[in-house]
Amino acid sequence: MADLSLILAPQTAADQATIDKLDERVFGPGRFARSAYRLREGVPADLRLSYVARVGTYLVGANRITHIRCGETPILLLGPLSVEPAFRSSGIGEALVNKSLEAARAAGHKLVILVGDLAYYQRMGFRLVPEGRLVFPGPVDPARLLYCPLTDDGLDSIGGRVTRARLG
Repeated sequence: MADLSLILAPQTAADQATIDKLDERVFGPGRFARSAYRLREGVPADLRLSYVARVGTYLVGANRITHIRCGETPILLLGPLSVEPAFRSSGIGEALVNKSLEAARAAGHKLVILVGDLAYYQRMGFRLVPEGRLVFPGPVDPARLLYCPLTDDGLDSIGGRVTRARLG
């Protein structure tokens, strides 16, 4: 019988088509209008920090980390985090996020932000961004703008307008 244990691995370029289909199933076509998607547009995911989850050979979850900026400071954006509906509530999303946070911390990054549900992400170390601290492009519910410091001073010197990373 095949081994059906969960395997977490860094994303590869070969995973992208499958991840795109998963994101379509999970979030639908309206996802492209969201502010976080606009920040990721044209900026490739950091494959060293982005992970997939497989059960056997079946891709059941994925998350993405993208380099962005806050003012002149490089920071990271987590998302989308997507898990096949049949595999939700099994810890896969949390495992993916924790794996990415560990990799980002080990690579020397200071801060990860995301737009999401505090009740879900707080158990992974995310907190509500203090009001007015980060200026996100486009409409974002301030109650869903979250950060996770990867160092003791992760948010201390960071504030201002959040923008795409400069390519090149």
